[in-house]
Amino acid sequence: MDKNKNHDNVTEPQHVADNEISVNDIDNEFVEQQEAEAAKDIADEEMNKVDALQQELDQTRAQLEKEKKEYLFLMAEFDNFRKRTLKEKSELIKNGGENALKGLLPVVDDFERSLEAIKSSDDAASIREGVELIYNKFVKYLEQNGVKPIDSAPGVDFDTELHEAVTMFPAPDESQKGKVIDTVQKGYTLHDKVLRHAKVVVGQ
Repeated sequence: MDKNKNHDNVTEPQHVADNEISVNDIDNEFVEQQEAEAAKDIADEEMNKVDALQQELDQTRAQLEKEKKEYLFLMAEFDNFRKRTLKEKSELIKNGGENALKGLLPVVDDFERSLEAIKSSDDAASIREGVELIYNKFVKYLEQNGVKPIDSAPGVDFDTELHEAVTMFPAPDESQKGKVIDTVQKGYTLHDKVLRHAKVVVGQ
């Protein structure tokens, strides 16, 4: 009876130890499984980040390529606009000069007719009248094209923007100081811009 009891006492600790090892193995496997799943989740998350960054990079490249094409298109459009503008400006200048010269041809015709008339006439009055007609016609043509004489009549205030003093002359009285006394050469403006300053004598 006592012998059997001793036998049971010997075998029972071994059974308990086996159970403990089995539980430890299960715990280790569970921990390893959890760690593997966590590592997989981390790897998946990293891959998702990489995929998102790659997608963003692709979108950025596509946007950059689109903007590059738009930039090149705008540059080509601007270059065409610049060339077209230069051509139009050149033609405008050319045609403007052509029209101005064409308008002078009738004046040249009048001068030629006047010269022919002088050869066969000794009437100074008629010659003078013909020259005055040509002169008035020419002045009118200039005015039609924006050319106007600068006022430099005696008594006008001297203006450095319009007049050029070629000499200073003692004024007969105080009222003529700083005034135009005489005009040496008439001046003209073109659309309110000075084309040639009037050369004048100024009182001092």
